[in-house]
Amino acid sequence: MMVKQREYYDVAIIGGGAAGLTAGIYCGRARLKTIIFEKSVPGGLATYTSEIANYPGFPEVLSGTELMNLFEKQAKKFGAEVKLTAIKSVDFISKEKVVSTFRTDYMAKTVIIASGGKPRLTGAKGEETFLYDKGISFCATCDAAYYTDKSVLIIGSGDAAIEEALFLTKFARRVQVSVIHDKGTIDANAIAKEYAFANPKLEFIWNTVVEEFKGEEHLQQVVLKNSKTGNLIPIDVDGCFLFIGYLPDTDLFKGQVAMNQSGYVLTNENMETSLEGVFAVGDVRAKGLRQIATAVGDGAVGGVAAEQYIKHST
Repeated sequence: MMVKQREYYDVAIIGGGAAGLTAGIYCGRARLKTIIFEKSVPGGLATYTSEIANYPGFPEVLSGTELMNLFEKQAKKFGAEVKLTAIKSVDFISKEKVVSTFRTDYMAKTVIIASGGKPRLTGAKGEETFLYDKGISFCATCDAAYYTDKSVLIIGSGDAAIEEALFLTKFARRVQVSVIHDKGTIDANAIAKEYAFANPKLEFIWNTVVEEFKGEEHLQQVVLKNSKTGNLIPIDVDGCFLFIGYLPDTDLFKGQVAMNQSGYVLTNENMETSLEGVFAVGDVRAKGLRQIATAVGDGAVGGVAAEQYIKHST
């Protein structure tokens, strides 16, 4: 039986997106021994965005990856460690919190949950077979170059879907968009909508949902269903991008911190959860607006709250 190592920290931050990295900046600057866990790439879902134009202080458009690289650099500058690994389990009930990876138990005086969201799936037949590197993607910025001169289908019509569809038109030969609404109705903001309808490379398929994903080793066809007529529409594709929203990434914490019916963590204005010494920041918590700007505000409040908690509990 493998004996796990133990490491000790003041603050363990679960999630390295905008909120988690901001909390890391504040905790590191307060000279707290801080570790940030990120299971994929630092920056979280913000790195999925090709163009960020509404983050204050950056009037020139930049990519989510570029902005998040600055966040990570600043967190590290103040001494926060960033560890790229998945969390296997947590124990928040006792005073000393435990965050466990495969090899190590990290003991922390306080924990900040910043695990954000994960892409929502369609639930259609065949979906699990083609996720990620087999044809279904969630990040146009990451994968656009691969689809140069190829045909892709976008599922969704919100801000992310339309902005990423526009980005893909710079690479792909054909970009089609499956929209659940009637002709002319999309959920994106007015500017994105205007650009989308003016772009000759975007083709909209109205009143449709995904019925099935088909292919052999790689996705080759998406079968759409017209929600009004019931007709099936087979679309031959080289790849498909899903932009139909996100779900809170909170499975690890169920039964330990209070959540709402949708699985978002409940907090007060100081980012305190139902458990003493456990805070939640960013997209993972129940809130009205999920943007980088609001994640940064949460991270700042949560970082300072964690510092105050340690100061008054030791």
